[in-house]
Amino acid sequence: MPQEAPGRPEEGTDAPNGRGRTVIVVVDGFGIGAMPDAGALRPGDAAADTCGHVLDHAREAFGRPLRLPVLGALGLGLVHPHRDLARRTRLPVAAGRAALGYPGADTFAGHQTMMGADFSRVTVARLGDHLAQVTAALRAAGHRVELLDGRPLLLVDGGVLVHDNLEADPGINWNASARLEDLGFDGILAVAQTVRAVAPVARVIAVGGHADGPLRGFVREGDGGTVGLDTPASGFYRHDGLQVQHLGVESDHTRQLPELAARAGIPVTLVGKAADILACEAAVRRPAVPTADVLAHTMEAVRAGGESLVVANVQESDLAGHQRDPERYARILEQVDAGLAALVALLDRPGDRLVVTGDHGNDPTIGHAYHTREYVPVLILRPGVPGVELLPDAASLADVGATAAVALGLDPAGLANGRRIPNGVPA
Repeated sequence: MPQEAPGRPEEGTDAPNGRGRTVIVVVDGFGIGAMPDAGALRPGDAAADTCGHVLDHAREAFGRPLRLPVLGALGLGLVHPHRDLARRTRLPVAAGRAALGYPGADTFAGHQTMMGADFSRVTVARLGDHLAQVTAALRAAGHRVELLDGRPLLLVDGGVLVHDNLEADPGINWNASARLEDLGFDGILAVAQTVRAVAPVARVIAVGGHADGPLRGFVREGDGGTVGLDTPASGFYRHDGLQVQHLGVESDHTRQLPELAARAGIPVTLVGKAADILACEAAVRRPAVPTADVLAHTMEAVRAGGESLVVANVQESDLAGHQRDPERYARILEQVDAGLAALVALLDRPGDRLVVTGDHGNDPTIGHAYHTREYVPVLILRPGVPGVELLPDAASLADVGATAAVALGLDPAGLANGRRIPNGVPA
C-alpha cells in the first residue's frame, strides 16, 4: 500500500491539480458474473450474472436493447462483454471489476468493506441458535417475549418480530420488524438495539412499514434452517413510509473513508441507503429510496462545488432483484444511466472522480430472492487523464475506498482495510 502524506497524492497519480470532487455511486445488487465460490451455498448461483441476464431479458421483454450509453461509455462493456454494451469509449476512464472481499453477499457488509472496514471474518449465526440469550436480554429490558407459533423467531410486545433476515445469505443478519400502525419506529428501534447488544452477527436491522396484512402471515422458512419475515412479500417495499435503521457490528469507523475525509476538512455527503448504513458524524445525510431522489440529491451535492466526497446508493435495483423482476431492474438501470449522464457532464475538472460500482449481485432471473455472490464493476471517470485503461481485478471492495482516498489526497494507510487499485489510478 502506498504511504502518501495526508493531503499529498503520491507522485505520478492522476490528480495533478489537487483534490477535486469524488463521487461513488453504488448500484445496489449490480453484479457482473459469479465469483468462483458463488455456488458454495446454492449451486445454481454459479451461473449468476445480474447484468447479463437483465440485458438479455430486457431485449426479449422490450423488443430492443437496453439503453445504457453512459454505463457503456464508462467501460461496462470492457469488463462485461455483451452484445448490447459498447466496447469502445472516448471518455477518460479506467474500468475493471472487484471481488467482494467479505463473506456472503450483503449490502451492509459491502458498504462497510468499501469504506475501509475489514468484514472478512464476520460471524454467521441463526437466530434459532441464540434464542435463550436474546430472550433473556429483551426480558431484562422490560419487553414481553414469546416464540411465534412455536417457531424459532420471537414476537416482542405483541407486535415486533425478531427473526432471521431472509434477503441475505443465511445467518449474516437478523431483523426486528413491525407494522408502524402497531408500534412507532422508536419502539421497533429500541427492540433492535437490545438485540444488537447480544447478537453475534454483522447487522441487526430495525424495519418499520406498512404491510398487506398481519406479519405472521408472511413468515416462511429460508435457507440453512433460517426462519423469518418475507419482507418483499409483506408489502413493506411497495408502500410508502418505510423506515429502516441498520445496527452494525462494532468497528472502528474512524478508519473508514467518510471519517478520514471529514477529518481532513473535506465535506462528506451520504445519499440513499448509504445515509442509513455508513457512520460519519460530520456527514450531510440525504436518505432516499426512489432512484430519482437519490440521483437528485447526488447532483445537488456535486453542484455545491469544491472538493468533496459523495457516496450514493441506488437501492431500487436491489429491490427489483429481491422481487425477481428483471423488467423493473432494467428500467432502474436506464434511469441510473440517464442520471449518470448528468454527473459525467458535471464532473469535468482534473482531479474530479466518478466511481460506479456495486456491493454484490442480485440476479432477478436466478430462481430465488436472495443476493448473489458476484464480481462487481469498478468504472472510474478521470477527467484530465487521457486514454482508456483496463484494470486488473481488485481483491476486495476495500480497494475502491483506498483508491478514492488517494484521489482525495488522503493516505489510504489510514483505512483499516484496502489497497489502492494499481497502475496509478486513483478513483
